[in-house]
Amino acid sequence: MSADLLNIPFAVITDEHPYAEDYFKSVNITDFDTELTPNEIISSLDDNELAENGFSKDQIASHFIEFIAQASMLKQTAFRAVESITIIGGQDKSGRKEDMELTLVPGDILCIVGSTGSGKSRLLADIECFAQEDTPTGRTILVNGKPLIGEDRFRLENKLVAQLSQNMNFVVDMSVGDFITMHAVSRMIPDIESTVKNVIACANDLAGEQFTPETALTQLSGGQSRALMIADTALLSSSPVVLIDEIENAGVDRKKALELLVQKEKIVLMSTHDPILALMGNRRIAIKNGGIAAVMETDDEEADTLEVLEILDAKMMELRQRLRAGERIGFDMKKYFGLK
Repeated sequence: MSADLLNIPFAVITDEHPYAEDYFKSVNITDFDTELTPNEIISSLDDNELAENGFSKDQIASHFIEFIAQASMLKQTAFRAVESITIIGGQDKSGRKEDMELTLVPGDILCIVGSTGSGKSRLLADIECFAQEDTPTGRTILVNGKPLIGEDRFRLENKLVAQLSQNMNFVVDMSVGDFITMHAVSRMIPDIESTVKNVIACANDLAGEQFTPETALTQLSGGQSRALMIADTALLSSSPVVLIDEIENAGVDRKKALELLVQKEKIVLMSTHDPILALMGNRRIAIKNGGIAAVMETDDEEADTLEVLEILDAKMMELRQRLRAGERIGFDMKKYFGLK
């Protein structure tokens, strides 16, 4: 980023970089005329006050240029423009070849099913690291039809994959609001306050129990933590690929969570033992002995089955809410579920 930036009116800079003002706020410079250039603003500062805060005018100028340069890189979307993810088979634990190639596009849900220890998490791990025949399975993962090479494969900025694990409990001593604000600031979101409100409202819609921006992260239940991270991933994260390892026991509205991620054009891969979740996906992979044993499309008969399962699941959710409210649930269960 050129030093010429320092001679452009600040109001012009913020048109392209609305977060530019955040840099000056971070060094306690809050009251200035936006018609001035950064050079003019910095020149007007008191040297003694700057020294007391550990700054110099030259430092502020050079750091501002670097801040805008880094922020510009973060805004670039070319690397994050994922049109497809392709899984090319390797082999199972016995060396049997996985004769398959599967391509996913934004809005797709792929469910991964299999017994405990069958290798579901290994497949998620292969996708997360964009395996290039260099993991135990020998699989290859392509992005937009090509392998990721060099630093693109492991870079932390513009990370392509967000992973939601089974156990998501916070240990950091922050409030929910401060945590989401910190993430929004790091992503250079222009309207931080509105974004934070939306993320927390969305999380509360997914969670069985409500929480506020003032709630400490360490006070969140497992379900609340998972709901918060799903909302954060959908509304704030730039990662286009979301890996979920067993969401069914997290106390989260599963259907709403998946619909939210699909609405935001995420590619969702999810390991699950839940038949409802398995049938929500466009396709599912069956894992046996560490390998992909089958790739199945969700057919019309299974779609009909899903409708019935969702009705039963909604009834169970209602019963859970009544239990939480301290109500009795002793009544004709068969009649309640519409069963003979």
